[in-house]
Amino acid sequence: MALPGFSGIASPRDLFYLTLFLIGLSLPLITIYSIGLVIYNVYFHPLSKYPGPKFMAATRLPYMRMIMYGRSPQEIKILHQKYGEVVRIAPDELSFINGGAWKAIYGTRIGHSQKPKDHRFYAPTGNGAASIILSNDADHSRFRRLLSHAFSDSSLREQEPIIKGYVDLLMQRLRENIECGNNTVDIVAWYNFTTFDIIGDLAFGEPFDCLKNSNYHQWISILFGNIKMSSYSNVARRLPGWKYILPWITPKHIMSQKSSHLALTTEKVNSRLGKSNERPDFFANILKHNNTEKGFSIPEMITNGSTLIIAGSETTATLLSGVTFLLLRNPRVLAKLQAEIRSAFATEEEVTLENCNKLEYCLATLTEALRLYPPVAAGLPRIVDAQGDMIAGNWVPGGTIVSVSHLAASHSPVNYTDPEQFIPERHLGDARYENDSKLAMQPFSFGPRNCIGRNLAYVEMRIILARMIFNFDMELEQPGHNWLEQDCFLLWDKPSLMVKLTPRV
Repeated sequence: MALPGFSGIASPRDLFYLTLFLIGLSLPLITIYSIGLVIYNVYFHPLSKYPGPKFMAATRLPYMRMIMYGRSPQEIKILHQKYGEVVRIAPDELSFINGGAWKAIYGTRIGHSQKPKDHRFYAPTGNGAASIILSNDADHSRFRRLLSHAFSDSSLREQEPIIKGYVDLLMQRLRENIECGNNTVDIVAWYNFTTFDIIGDLAFGEPFDCLKNSNYHQWISILFGNIKMSSYSNVARRLPGWKYILPWITPKHIMSQKSSHLALTTEKVNSRLGKSNERPDFFANILKHNNTEKGFSIPEMITNGSTLIIAGSETTATLLSGVTFLLLRNPRVLAKLQAEIRSAFATEEEVTLENCNKLEYCLATLTEALRLYPPVAAGLPRIVDAQGDMIAGNWVPGGTIVSVSHLAASHSPVNYTDPEQFIPERHLGDARYENDSKLAMQPFSFGPRNCIGRNLAYVEMRIILARMIFNFDMELEQPGHNWLEQDCFLLWDKPSLMVKLTPRV
């Protein structure tokens, strides 16, 4: 075969020199294009009027770096403190902290469709089936309709004995540790044991036996790696040929856990399908519509089962860990909460869902912990409709990626007085905080796709925290260490929190 500029058959040597020639020709073109793109992004892009670092406006590489290193919530918080309520964090992406942005970005309004999610931000499901997090509007409505019954007030009251049984076991295990001379425990692990056992029973009809064995189940250990992988895939999916890049940027042990995670979840779902449908758990209502157009397919049961486990356990345990740390670092708040709980109940048996709902200071304490330490700290990105939109008084062109950063919004002095202080009274009408934004804090997100498990989370958090305060005096093993300084890979990468427990006399 003859090549231009060559006669006869091209030799390997000819091909080698031709390749060098083409590379030499293309490099200047690529360089010129890249420089031109950077100049356009910084000075001529429709988002160029928005404040933010020039290097983040020029290219998405700084954004990708902070995601990879688990520092995006903290860095975006700093950017908002420097640049204001709207910050450009990538060439085509804006971050907001104004409370009015929640409805515009995540809600539905007359004349505007619900903004689609930026699917590059979320890791694809292991089997390719839709989940309540990654689905179109029709599938999401179907999933939500079938799952909503499981999270209703009536269902939660039916599930209360199941929840109480695992909280009883938590108290028993902690007392056994103290009796054996081990009164300093990693409270993060014990909260995780409890919430995973509860959600395992409610979702699949059987616990993970974490409390029984005082250890993590294999599935849960794998799940933590799966969460971290979502950050790596977020970065990879923004590059051409991302499926080939992902294995290179993801630690091998995390890659190998993906298939194990899917296999164990499938096993759990199949086990639940073989059980009675009379128990008040999440799958009861789903299975009533099994094999119908309104129901779930088996792959959808698997993906949604995995989602329920993560969303219904890890986030609750995270908040309980955070509120424990904040209480032990703030003796005034701890003493006030102890007084409320210990005066409200004479015995542990009185700590019920109905009675915990009457603990106003307990609820304010949990709400303040959600503000300072939101379990989902990063903004969850959506894409603006093609026609553009007004968001918190700012015109945003179509195709722009937008989000409200939970951590930045909750810690902003624009939204809150004394934003870094742990003050539950701000949620109880204290006049000093009457100017705090009521809209800026949305820890369970906003709109049609907000967290369906909010009610269950509050039930677990109130009962577990009330029982801990009722039964034990607590103190930090390392009171000077700032446990809240953590990396975040969509969820917080929590270290151990060692707490000394003393049975209350």
